[in-house]
Amino acid sequence: MSAAFNPAGTLSSTGLLPSGFSLDNFTALFTDESHPFVTWYKNALIIAFVGSTLCVFIGACAAFAVSRLRFKGRRAMLLALLLLQMFPALLAFVGLYITFTKIGEVLPLFGLNTLWGLILVYMGGAMGSNVWLLKGYFDTVPKELDEAAHVDGASHARVFFSLTLPLVRPILVTVFMVTFVGLFGEFLLASIFLTDVSKQTLGVGLYGMTFGQQRNALFGQFAAGALLCSLPIMGLYLAFQKQLIGGLTSGSVK
Repeated sequence: MSAAFNPAGTLSSTGLLPSGFSLDNFTALFTDESHPFVTWYKNALIIAFVGSTLCVFIGACAAFAVSRLRFKGRRAMLLALLLLQMFPALLAFVGLYITFTKIGEVLPLFGLNTLWGLILVYMGGAMGSNVWLLKGYFDTVPKELDEAAHVDGASHARVFFSLTLPLVRPILVTVFMVTFVGLFGEFLLASIFLTDVSKQTLGVGLYGMTFGQQRNALFGQFAAGALLCSLPIMGLYLAFQKQLIGGLTSGSVK
């Protein structure tokens, strides 16, 4: 924080306590055309929000199926999701890169160096832990409610959207926030997929400011950008802290 408000704005002049107070670093950050901070911020918010929403929806559908329905291969699917979490994600990076290179030749919107292609990758990688966490909370909802709704003629989709989802709102908020924080600050995959400066996220863009001959001069802007990165996460935690605590404590019991 001291480096962000330090009027000198360099790495060599940074100390524990700022020598003065100035907003010059923030002004330079928003006006530097070679480092489009606003574009990076917008890209990070789009990826984090859309990716988190889709991950929660897909995870909730899968958790509802394994919690409420009985079908062949249910237990094997849960064990497979748990087993896949034991392998490092780095093992899939080369395969993902080749796969989305081929996808981009057919569907340019979902290829490399696109936000939607990166969102698709994130959707697949966040299934395992989310399904298990959501299933634990779905199991706490009495099945008698589903049976009563089926007697009244409700379908599985109607029970899921109108009855179950409102009752499990705390765990949905919890999974959304955990996924949002992870996607908002993700660096490895974003640095591989997004090479265009205008398509980069906050983590990749700010990291690029620490390289080269200008890293000393740009340190003040880097510190100001890092400070602004915490605002969305702080806002989410302050707005949904009650649901977050309830979702984590209740969903982790079963």
